[in-house]
Amino acid sequence: MLRFEKTRIGNVTSEAASVFDVNHDGVLDIVSGEYWFEGPDFRKKHKIRPIQQVEDYYDDFCDYPMDVNGDGYLDIITGGWWGETLRWIENPHGQHCEWAVHDIDRPGSIETIRFWDVDGDGHVEIVPNTPGVPQAIYKLQRDEQGRGREAFDKFVINDFPSGHGLGFGDIDGDGRGEIILSTGWLKAPEETFQARWSWHPEFDLGCASVPILVHDVNGDGLADLIVGQAHNYGLAWYEQRIDSKGERSWIKHDIDPYRSQYHDLQLADIDNDGELELITGQRYRAHCGRDPGELDPIGLYYFKINKGRFERFTVDYGDPEVSSGAGIYFWVTDLDGNGWKDIVAPGKEGLYLFRNLGKAI
Repeated sequence: MLRFEKTRIGNVTSEAASVFDVNHDGVLDIVSGEYWFEGPDFRKKHKIRPIQQVEDYYDDFCDYPMDVNGDGYLDIITGGWWGETLRWIENPHGQHCEWAVHDIDRPGSIETIRFWDVDGDGHVEIVPNTPGVPQAIYKLQRDEQGRGREAFDKFVINDFPSGHGLGFGDIDGDGRGEIILSTGWLKAPEETFQARWSWHPEFDLGCASVPILVHDVNGDGLADLIVGQAHNYGLAWYEQRIDSKGERSWIKHDIDPYRSQYHDLQLADIDNDGELELITGQRYRAHCGRDPGELDPIGLYYFKINKGRFERFTVDYGDPEVSSGAGIYFWVTDLDGNGWKDIVAPGKEGLYLFRNLGKAI
């Protein structure tokens, strides 16, 4: 079992966070909503921009670092539900001033955003979960040296509302990644952005997490799915099976049916055993108290996968006044260079850093 040192960072209650070197001083910083916090102690905060507030939400459901304009400084990709706008926030070369806001597109309400190398060119694309409209992918235009050019190409890959839930991975083993939605998956054509993706409505995952993880859970060579219920109780994995006729089916296995609001999931080797663990936790007050289990005690966990025999370990658990869940977009990285991955967990309950101190003796 791992040991973690818990620290609350500032008093922000944004539900998204990321980690990158904002000001090029060689030290990692934490970004969350309206502010960035200077490493290595994260006590000094700097305003990035004002963000629309609705009830106890901040309309900022992602803070992903990407150098959009090719100046060598990482900017921020973000979007939210009420603003309905995908944006990039321009890094002022680490200066202590507010950042310029640039609109990319107005696709509709954005649940959150994920970033995957969809076409295999070595650069991630922007893939927002916009439940009410068809699925789009945004690709940053780059020059011959691979530097961003402040412009994006938009590709719409289906013709029906995407629904709540989004994942990416190679479902059918053809070497190309597919987009997974809550009621099926979209198969990538050979030329990723030159044709419409084919639809395979093979399951119903409910109000699914973002992301839906694609991972061979049981080691049988077939890609399975790991799915949280983002606005209800439940965390499960769906086993992919292929019968003698080549027909595909999906078998549900519960991981944790007793906790709710599993909205964000990540895979990372957090205990340095050479295998991936599932890291996740509850999103506190995901719908301001209107979802089943939203006001239960919250927690942050990692699970040993054990070929489908999931074993839960608790990083934090308790009353949201003093405990942390996982928000809508948390971050896992080695912040202090000790060789163990740490967890930065945002949420309406506060922004927390869990420094990984390694295994208990």
